[in-house]
Amino acid sequence: MKARVLTGITTTGTPHLGNYVGAIRPAIAASREAGVQSFFFLADYHALIKCDEPDRIERSRLELAATWLACGLDPQRVAFYRQSDIPETPELTWLLTCVTAKGQMNRAHAYKAALDANLAAGEDADAGISMGLYSYPILMAADILLFNAHRVPVGKDQVQHIEMARDLAQRFNHQYGQGHDLFVLPQAEVEAEVELLPGLDGRKMSKSYDNIVPLFEGGAKGLRDAVARIVTDSRLPGEPKEPEGTALVAIFDAFASADERAAFRAELRAGLGWGDAKHRLVEQIDRELAPMRARYDELMSHPERIEETLQAGAQKARAVAKPFLESLRRAVGLRPMLAVPASIARPAAAKDGPVALANFKQYRETDGRFHFKLVDAAGQTLLQSDGFAEGREAGAWVKRLKAEGAAALAGAPVRRGAGVDAQRVEAALAALVAAEPAP
Repeated sequence: MKARVLTGITTTGTPHLGNYVGAIRPAIAASREAGVQSFFFLADYHALIKCDEPDRIERSRLELAATWLACGLDPQRVAFYRQSDIPETPELTWLLTCVTAKGQMNRAHAYKAALDANLAAGEDADAGISMGLYSYPILMAADILLFNAHRVPVGKDQVQHIEMARDLAQRFNHQYGQGHDLFVLPQAEVEAEVELLPGLDGRKMSKSYDNIVPLFEGGAKGLRDAVARIVTDSRLPGEPKEPEGTALVAIFDAFASADERAAFRAELRAGLGWGDAKHRLVEQIDRELAPMRARYDELMSHPERIEETLQAGAQKARAVAKPFLESLRRAVGLRPMLAVPASIARPAAAKDGPVALANFKQYRETDGRFHFKLVDAAGQTLLQSDGFAEGREAGAWVKRLKAEGAAALAGAPVRRGAGVDAQRVEAALAALVAAEPAP
């Protein structure tokens, strides 16, 4: 399987430089790597947790979609979709909720921050805290695990949620995996040099702090006006300035090469004025963003094109999500109630005698590769495997099919025998599962 990269942005406001540096830019770069399958989404279910303004959410979805596309996301290479267009996501959220410990949710940063704010204000501890806020790390885990993402580009403040997704995946694998992993364990990917981008006041750049530098909104003037408001110290032009720890320099670093960073610091220490430094910062950012801004304006004037792109992306995403969720439904016991035909369940049983079930046969071909097949009591091949380099690989699949039955077929390297339909195979496997001794 190709390495999968997944990330998304909550649709509650206008994209800013922090979104671009922390999520959009690294995610788009990852999508261009060879051997990578990428999933990028607009997290509009997440938006409902913190915003009850429908028009704002609608506008934000449009702006964010246009932003991703303007910044270079290629919808031909990736699955680019809205979270709300994937019905498998809320269903997986519930499956994961059923294996999540309440104590783990009590430790989530967002919930703890809201709790502490209530207590500091003398309010009831849970005042105004919805179940959406309380359990949204589970929804985030579902976003990631539904596509078995290996890498998740995030800001440093989101690393805890990736760790929680890993915990839930491990718990689900242990409880329902029957010896194999249903979910891969995702890894958070944070840009080592940039991590969190500071806002105008030095705190993390965030809409909630009202300290953002807009990405495209307001055009070049909007960028200049925002940069002009970055807080600096009172040192005058000609006075040496200490660049380390300043918001202005941290933002410059996010758009500069190592040589440019070193030169900028040297000029500040030599007395470069803050006004000139801000002018340099605008030029540095605009070198990267100006071409994207023109593309963004074009997309915003044609929302129907964006809608078409998102619908196509949802089809791609669901082609992966739907069969995988079906295998998870089977794993937890939500399986079709298939009758086991008497000719399969008891094809050669004498009265009160032993039941003649289908059985697996393992063998090695002349090319040295190992195979297995499922054969019924009359000797007909119901399933035939591909070849494996190691006999233990074939044995592992036999063990899994015996334990899970048809639930394991979605990912199994097997094909049905000639003239054998799917229902017959599933019924034979169901009989084998039923005959397995309880663990």
